[in-house]
Amino acid sequence: MVEMTRAEFEDAVRDALDEIPAELAAMMDNVVVLVEDEVPPGEEELLGLYEGTPLTERGEFWAAGSLPDRITIFRNPTLAICDDRDDVVEEVAVTVVHEIAHHFGIDDERLHQLGWG
Repeated sequence: MVEMTRAEFEDAVRDALDEIPAELAAMMDNVVVLVEDEVPPGEEELLGLYEGTPLTERGEFWAAGSLPDRITIFRNPTLAICDDRDDVVEEVAVTVVHEIAHHFGIDDERLHQLGWG
């Protein structure tokens, strides 16, 4: 398991978000990105999780009282599968893109086809 403090891991997530093209970042709506150390019980294989309503499924009255969508990146599972810090940075970037794609309505099957699975 790679040793990386929570602050260092959060920096890797922040750096990955900074790499999202500005035009895509501007289209993200009512979404927050969080870092958690552990996955929810029974979800040990996850590195990230999107919880919310994808942009493609939001109707006219969607925003009335809606909480932000959540993208959570899981630190310990990511550190456990990586060989070194560079590997962590790369895996975090892939996970961030993967979860943002869900916000835009792209499903896992299509992400795997595109190489972001």
